[in-house]
Amino acid sequence: MGSETAQGWLANRATGAYLGLAVGDALGATVEFMLPREIRAQYGVHDRLRGGGWLRLKPGQVTDDTTMALALGDAVLAAGKVDALTAAQSFDAWLRSKPVDVGNTVRRGIIHFRATGKPWTREESSAAGNGACMRTLPVALATLGRDELTVRQACQAQAWVTHRNPLSDAATECVVHLVQAALAGASTPELILGPVQNLLKGHPEFRFRGRRRENPDGFVVETLQAVFQALFDTDNFRDCLIEVVNRGGDADTTGAIAGMIAGARYGVDAIPLSWRRALDQRISQRCQAQAVKLIQMSPGWISPWRGIHQLRS
Repeated sequence: MGSETAQGWLANRATGAYLGLAVGDALGATVEFMLPREIRAQYGVHDRLRGGGWLRLKPGQVTDDTTMALALGDAVLAAGKVDALTAAQSFDAWLRSKPVDVGNTVRRGIIHFRATGKPWTREESSAAGNGACMRTLPVALATLGRDELTVRQACQAQAWVTHRNPLSDAATECVVHLVQAALAGASTPELILGPVQNLLKGHPEFRFRGRRRENPDGFVVETLQAVFQALFDTDNFRDCLIEVVNRGGDADTTGAIAGMIAGARYGVDAIPLSWRRALDQRISQRCQAQAVKLIQMSPGWISPWRGIHQLRS
């Protein structure tokens, strides 16, 4: 594989990750806070971007999962790195834009930043939500090929603006490593034995085998249990996303996180064309542009073999 071919591979996978996040968000938003039996009664199997839901969205419209990721991506590109202050300022501007939805912990963290000027909150047991994890894709793209400490610090820089909690930190870092390994073409066993096993060693609460996780709430443990089950029990993007969002609960976020990992793993062409066409086209264009710009910041882009070899070894 030559340098140009490797870069094309990474660009395709990075774009797949970003569009996967947005598509998963838009797909899941329709059934957010519904129970699986309610989804079955109303839709049979929910499998298209139809809008609606409790937010009364237009078909293909996304929520805070995608728009916060884009806000973070703007901050990373502006600073040339993952910087806590720039991220906090971007999140503040995002909140002032009156987004369609805002999580309570996110709002509290941004208000804290406005009041103190500090781009971090204190550690709280109540901050173990999935709000930092859902928006972390720009970190995964921009730090591809970086050492583990650099990746951890970048994850915390953006996360601690609103979510400072060991479970949130561990989950967010795991998702970044999953995306990066998927970008490098890792198989299911490699994903499980690598990033997921590392997460379970430190935090066995995330064990996902056994009881099926339905109706996952905003607690990051439940979120990742549902995502892992859907991701590792399917072998293509479409089935993974349908599987996870039809569990209901915080379905826009499980859809977004599963979508970014599956998009990185399977690439753009694996995302159903009907979903890509139905996605809000302004959001689609922003996601595609950011994906390429962010991956081009990384050492994995400058030296593609370095990034791919490190993540596969």
